[in-house]
Amino acid sequence: MGDCPGYVLSCLHSFNLAGLAVMVSAGIVLQILACALYSNWWPMLSALPYALLPMPALFLLGSDSTSILSSETSSWVDAAKFLTGIIVVWSIAIPTILKHAGIIGWGAMFMDLSSFVIFILSAISYFRMSSEAEYGIL
Repeated sequence: MGDCPGYVLSCLHSFNLAGLAVMVSAGIVLQILACALYSNWWPMLSALPYALLPMPALFLLGSDSTSILSSETSSWVDAAKFLTGIIVVWSIAIPTILKHAGIIGWGAMFMDLSSFVIFILSAISYFRMSSEAEYGIL
């Protein structure tokens, strides 16, 4: 893609950002629908881990957010990976425990878990986009 004109690259990068925004919006809508359709707002409890998910990378890694995906060994990187793993498990466990306790139904649990999958896919897309060399040129 290096031989494409600048306006084509700019358009492609704008499309990537728009797609990322649509994915995050779809995740938020599914999270709210999991609560509103079943008149039970307990699934909104799993929005707390979504807000906490970037915190280990922000506090422990600083500006090098791509190092959480690397195989680099450092005590800070390992701590950030461990805390991120705990938050991811927490995001999956909350709707599962709520379903097991009989507080929410199957539909709310599946919508909540699909919202989690969409958020994870958008985070992976963001890390992939931010690691591209030509993306920083714009």
